[in-house]
Amino acid sequence: MSWIGLLRTDARWSGALRVAEKPGPLRTVSMVLAHSGDSWFWAIGLILLYMAGSAFWKEWALTQLLWISVLAALVLALKFTVRRRRPEGDWGEIYRSTDPHSFPSGHAARAILIAIIALGLGPLWLGLLLMIWAPLVALARVAMGLHYLSDIVVGALVGLLVALVGLQLSPAVFAFITSITGPLW
Repeated sequence: MSWIGLLRTDARWSGALRVAEKPGPLRTVSMVLAHSGDSWFWAIGLILLYMAGSAFWKEWALTQLLWISVLAALVLALKFTVRRRRPEGDWGEIYRSTDPHSFPSGHAARAILIAIIALGLGPLWLGLLLMIWAPLVALARVAMGLHYLSDIVVGALVGLLVALVGLQLSPAVFAFITSITGPLW
């Protein structure tokens, strides 16, 4: 199959999942899930967790913030390299105007990264809960017409890769930062 054929199949399958123009409970749930992966939401939550949490939660929040930031830079570089336009639609104007590129999905990447890091750091119940949430966020982005299926698949793979690398590098990164700044938590 040619690239054009693959892109058409991707668009057709993505369109079959779309609920953005269909009022009802599935659309409402999709809207909530699509927004629940927003970077500003997670940044505020993680900063508050750092400020109010124990040493464990401070480390958890800083680890997530660090690798979400690394991931954001990588996803942005990929988006501006590939420059795939988002699917046509009216929902999500803020995403369409501030970030017109859809490949890869930053929300899918971020959700998977958050879940994988949570699994790595604990507690297990939170990691498992986030592992259920993450693919739902990704699918909601397709359902709301902001991404194609291939955008979320590649976004999830990028998020997985950065999370796995992040879990391995975090101890060394924080040891280096602590050697310069003093204790972080």
